[in-house]
Amino acid sequence: MPAISRSVATLRIFGNSLVPEEITAKLGAEPTSCHRKGETERMRSGRDLVHKTGMWRLEATSKEPEDLDSQIAELLSRLSADLEVWRALSANYTLDLFCALFMDQSNEGLSLSPLSMSALGERRIEIAFDVYAPARELSLAEECPCSSGKPYGECCAPKPAA
Repeated sequence: MPAISRSVATLRIFGNSLVPEEITAKLGAEPTSCHRKGETERMRSGRDLVHKTGMWRLEATSKEPEDLDSQIAELLSRLSADLEVWRALSANYTLDLFCALFMDQSNEGLSLSPLSMSALGERRIEIAFDVYAPARELSLAEECPCSSGKPYGECCAPKPAA
């Protein structure tokens, strides 16, 4: 199975009472972006967006092909290693690692190392995946991407509902 074509990873911390400067001080790094609940942001469309909750975000370098392990290491290396800081944050806020995965084919995959999973777990960081399928649909006559050598329509293509 080929690797996911591209990955984007962002550590996000959410909370109604979130004060971005406090998160920055505790983690020891400036966010990529942040806001408090109720702050207004002007969108490119000219519309004003009022934030419904506070957020602190830190983005990793985008990777082609996907390399979430290195993105996780990059993010965590920039932040406090003190697990008590992370426990306190997770007690008061929602923490997640948002991963956007972009596929070029209909069958791509990834794996995470035990080291990455452990590092996220110790910090109580949930993983959220958003997977973007390839823009082009496969024809039933094309070779199946699973490497079976069979046509897609005879192998992994979804079967019509009966």
